[in-house]
Amino acid sequence: MPAWARSHNQPARQANPTDPDYVFALAAANRFLHAWQSGDLENGMVLVSDGIRHSQNADKLEEFFSAATDRAFEIGAGRGHRGRYRFPVVLLAPKGAHVARRASEIIVVNAGKNDWVVDKLP
Repeated sequence: MPAWARSHNQPARQANPTDPDYVFALAAANRFLHAWQSGDLENGMVLVSDGIRHSQNADKLEEFFSAATDRAFEIGAGRGHRGRYRFPVVLLAPKGAHVARRASEIIVVNAGKNDWVVDKLP
Protein backbone atom coordinates (compact mmCIF):
# COMPACT_ATOMS: atom_id res chain seq x y z
CA MET A 1 0.00 0.00 0.00
CA PRO A 2 1.43 3.46 -0.89
CA ALA A 3 2.33 5.73 2.02
CA TRP A 4 -0.32 8.28 1.08
CA ALA A 5 -3.07 5.65 1.23
CA ARG A 6 -2.35 4.44 4.76
CA SER A 7 -4.80 5.30 7.47
CA HIS A 8 -3.91 8.05 9.91
CA ASN A 9 -4.17 7.89 13.68
CA GLN A 10 -7.01 10.43 13.70
CA PRO A 11 -9.57 10.57 10.92
CA ALA A 12 -10.32 13.93 9.35
CA ARG A 13 -13.37 15.60 10.82
CA GLN A 14 -15.95 16.90 8.43
CA ALA A 15 -18.71 19.37 9.11
CA ASN A 16 -21.96 17.55 9.75
CA PRO A 17 -24.73 20.11 9.37
CA THR A 18 -27.90 19.17 11.20
CA ASP A 19 -30.34 21.15 9.08
CA PRO A 20 -30.72 22.42 5.49
CA ASP A 21 -30.26 26.03 6.65
CA TYR A 22 -26.53 25.32 6.85
CA VAL A 23 -26.37 25.13 3.05
CA PHE A 24 -28.19 28.46 2.63
CA ALA A 25 -25.95 30.14 5.24
CA LEU A 26 -22.78 28.81 3.60
CA ALA A 27 -23.99 29.95 0.17
CA ALA A 28 -24.67 33.46 1.51
CA ALA A 29 -21.22 33.61 3.13
CA ASN A 30 -19.65 32.47 -0.12
CA ARG A 31 -21.57 35.07 -2.20
CA PHE A 32 -20.60 37.83 0.23
CA LEU A 33 -16.92 36.88 0.19
CA HIS A 34 -16.99 36.63 -3.60
CA ALA A 35 -18.38 40.19 -3.71
CA TRP A 36 -15.47 41.26 -1.48
CA GLN A 37 -13.00 39.40 -3.70
CA SER A 38 -14.26 41.06 -6.86
CA GLY A 39 -14.74 44.52 -5.29
CA ASP A 40 -18.50 44.40 -5.92
CA LEU A 41 -19.89 46.88 -3.39
CA GLU A 42 -23.44 46.74 -4.75
CA ASN A 43 -23.87 42.97 -4.45
CA GLY A 44 -21.94 42.87 -1.20
CA MET A 45 -24.16 45.46 0.45
CA VAL A 46 -27.29 43.50 -0.46
CA LEU A 47 -25.90 40.68 1.71
CA VAL A 48 -25.18 42.86 4.77
CA SER A 49 -27.63 42.99 7.68
CA ASP A 50 -29.36 46.24 8.64
CA GLY A 51 -27.49 46.14 11.94
CA ILE A 52 -24.14 46.24 10.13
CA ARG A 53 -25.30 49.00 7.77
CA HIS A 54 -26.41 51.18 10.69
CA SER A 55 -23.41 50.49 12.94
CA GLN A 56 -20.64 50.85 10.35
CA ASN A 57 -19.39 54.00 8.72
CA ALA A 58 -20.38 54.02 5.02
CA ASP A 59 -16.81 54.92 4.01
CA LYS A 60 -15.46 51.97 6.01
CA LEU A 61 -17.85 49.57 4.25
CA GLU A 62 -16.91 50.99 0.87
CA GLU A 63 -13.23 50.62 1.73
CA PHE A 64 -13.81 46.97 2.71
CA PHE A 65 -15.15 46.24 -0.77
CA SER A 66 -12.75 48.48 -2.69
CA ALA A 67 -11.23 46.50 -5.50
CA ALA A 68 -7.76 45.19 -4.82
CA THR A 69 -5.92 43.12 -7.33
CA ASP A 70 -5.80 39.40 -6.92
CA ARG A 71 -7.27 38.78 -3.51
CA ALA A 72 -8.84 35.55 -2.36
CA PHE A 73 -10.52 33.88 0.59
CA GLU A 74 -10.64 30.53 2.34
CA ILE A 75 -13.79 29.55 4.20
CA GLY A 76 -13.92 26.77 6.76
CA ALA A 77 -16.66 24.54 8.09
CA GLY A 78 -19.31 26.47 9.96
CA ARG A 79 -20.82 26.01 13.36
CA GLY A 80 -24.06 27.20 14.76
CA HIS A 81 -27.71 26.37 14.76
CA ARG A 82 -30.81 26.99 12.72
CA GLY A 83 -30.91 30.67 11.83
CA ARG A 84 -27.29 31.61 12.73
CA TYR A 85 -23.96 30.21 11.57
CA ARG A 86 -20.35 31.23 12.13
CA PHE A 87 -17.69 30.42 9.52
CA PRO A 88 -13.94 30.82 9.98
CA VAL A 89 -12.38 32.70 7.06
CA VAL A 90 -8.93 33.72 5.92
CA LEU A 91 -8.59 36.74 3.64
CA LEU A 92 -5.54 36.61 1.38
CA ALA A 93 -3.75 39.18 -0.78
CA PRO A 94 -0.33 39.26 -2.42
CA LYS A 95 2.12 41.56 -0.67
CA GLY A 96 5.30 41.77 -2.68
CA ALA A 97 6.81 38.31 -2.91
CA HIS A 98 4.67 37.04 -0.01
CA VAL A 99 1.00 36.49 0.75
CA ALA A 100 -0.73 38.49 3.48
CA ARG A 101 -3.18 36.30 5.43
CA ARG A 102 -5.79 37.66 7.83
CA ALA A 103 -7.76 35.12 9.85
CA SER A 104 -11.25 36.13 10.94
CA GLU A 105 -14.82 34.89 10.93
CA ILE A 106 -18.10 35.74 9.31
CA ILE A 107 -21.51 35.35 10.95
CA VAL A 108 -24.54 34.76 8.76
CA VAL A 109 -28.12 34.98 10.02
CA ASN A 110 -31.55 34.26 8.57
CA ALA A 111 -33.27 37.61 8.18
CA GLY A 112 -36.62 35.98 7.37
CA LYS A 113 -38.19 34.16 4.44
CA ASN A 114 -34.90 32.30 3.93
CA ASP A 115 -33.07 35.56 3.25
CA TRP A 116 -29.56 35.11 4.67
CA VAL A 117 -27.38 38.12 5.48
CA VAL A 118 -23.97 38.77 6.98
CA ASP A 119 -24.24 39.99 10.58
CA LYS A 120 -20.49 40.18 11.30
CA LEU A 121 -17.90 41.25 8.78
CA PRO A 122 -14.61 39.37 8.58
